[in-house]
Amino acid sequence: MYRCAHQRGSGSLGTLTYADYLRMETLLSLQETQIPPTANRAVVLAEQFFIIAHQSCELWLKQIGTDLTCAAEALLPPCDVGDLEQSLEYLLRTGEILRLLHGQLLVLEKLPIRYFAEFRPYLGTASGVQSTQFRQMSRLLGDDESPESLYKVFEAAVEYHGLSVQDVCVQGVGAGALHRVAEALLEIGNGYWHWKVAHLALISKMVGSNEGTGGTSGVDFLARRVTMPFPTLRRVRGQSIER
Repeated sequence: MYRCAHQRGSGSLGTLTYADYLRMETLLSLQETQIPPTANRAVVLAEQFFIIAHQSCELWLKQIGTDLTCAAEALLPPCDVGDLEQSLEYLLRTGEILRLLHGQLLVLEKLPIRYFAEFRPYLGTASGVQSTQFRQMSRLLGDDESPESLYKVFEAAVEYHGLSVQDVCVQGVGAGALHRVAEALLEIGNGYWHWKVAHLALISKMVGSNEGTGGTSGVDFLARRVTMPFPTLRRVRGQSIER
């Protein structure tokens, strides 16, 4: 049975407090705005809001990266039904986190554009496109141009159980855990796509046709990056419906 490795914390459990456990003092000190503190208070708070939203996103991306990696490892042959169910748990959690990230973008729409325009020059070349964790997630999910590593592992798991991905799609619920994993992958793909579209809409609203802070073409650059993960699985599933 597969078990994903994890680290254990140290310290005395008897004296551990909520604030200590979450490192609250450190956590709440990480929102350092770049705009001078002498600026309009509303602008300073708007940048703090911007920072908190992006830091929260990176924390969730950390969880997604870990969960997708563990899901892939659980699918590696030899994998029994217990391994498949363990992988499914990770995948379902990822799907829910992606929905949360989509909702977080809707919250960012409450950032007044006049305040964003004031602190944006202080961002320098900092850009979300530089997110290492986002790139890690994208590599696991894949797109039309890059092989989806998570799907390749799923394909290997299916073959280990004497089936093809098309068999799983045709059998549906009859394929048991393999069917549930396939559906979870598609759900993640949809969640990722919705998140990217929402991000594109937000940036279009905030910066229009201006360049991105990272030197990209802005909205045009992001539009080209809105891809649908697991194209092979979608194609095979569509073919099974035609059959």
